[in-house]
Amino acid sequence: MEPPFRVFHSLEEVPADFGPTALTIGNFDGVHSGHRRILRRVREIADERNWKASVLTFDPHPATVVAPARAPKLMTVPEQRCGLMRGEGIQQVLILPFTADVARLTAEEFVEQVLVRKLGARAVLVGENFRFGHKQAGDTRLLRALGDRFGFLTETVPVIWCRGKQVSSSGLRQLVEAGRVARAGRLLGRPYALEGAVITGRGVGSKQTVPTLNLATRSEVLPNPGVYVTRTKDLDDGRSWESVTNIGYRPTFGEDDRLSIETFLLGPLEGEKPESIRVEFLWRLRDERKFESPEALKTQILKDVARAQAYFRRAARWVRQPVLEYIKGDTHETVRR
Repeated sequence: MEPPFRVFHSLEEVPADFGPTALTIGNFDGVHSGHRRILRRVREIADERNWKASVLTFDPHPATVVAPARAPKLMTVPEQRCGLMRGEGIQQVLILPFTADVARLTAEEFVEQVLVRKLGARAVLVGENFRFGHKQAGDTRLLRALGDRFGFLTETVPVIWCRGKQVSSSGLRQLVEAGRVARAGRLLGRPYALEGAVITGRGVGSKQTVPTLNLATRSEVLPNPGVYVTRTKDLDDGRSWESVTNIGYRPTFGEDDRLSIETFLLGPLEGEKPESIRVEFLWRLRDERKFESPEALKTQILKDVARAQAYFRRAARWVRQPVLEYIKGDTHETVRR
């Protein structure tokens, strides 16, 4: 029987039975295909040795403490990352609060006090660019030497390349913010998604154009304003709809400068309105623009809907052939257009 998935939020919470572990360390923002390769390898080693497949990650991002000006906006909140890690077979996660005290730990102190004593590391897997310890003084060579000293295996997992580019969280952020969500999906191994609560809008859509679900999300990386083909899922009961989503400022209605994320479902809602949803971004349709009237905007929305429906029809045909391939290993191919 599979043990329960466990998440801990401080070293003080970590129980005595956390170890022995096969462990990986990192921020894992987005949990992209490169991260997933490491996570699967952690699970493989853990299964071979009867250890626990574990992750050490951080909140906030270390750069927030040591170099605030360079701290990245994050694609995923810790809860999302944990859910994605669980999907790759990880059994337990420590979300370590990254404080000034943690930042001051030397590489050796970090390994001995955190990895060995507290987390029971028997194997540590990291990417080839991994750095750790005070002022990032530690690298993979030092980690291997410390592993020899403290008795754990060290394995470095090479980066993933897709169509000539290295898969990285920073590169994915750039793609998403440019609106290139299909390309981002290939590198992630799944559609880029935003999650959050459904909030009450201003009621303009239901009265003058079409009714929508309005999303409030904690994700800091949003697709470039525009209209997208999406898939919307109810996080509470698993219902799913094909959809069209607008990210923008609703210029047709002369609204203020607050960004909104509005999703129009292509199928009937049926049942209660969702309280929390995930919106998966599949393809960019067009830029957001101002229309001369709500009627003109509604006409354009119906055109967007027709294009989205055509997208889903093509995708369904290609899946059946099949031309759409989800390769379990390292890449994710989306619909060829």
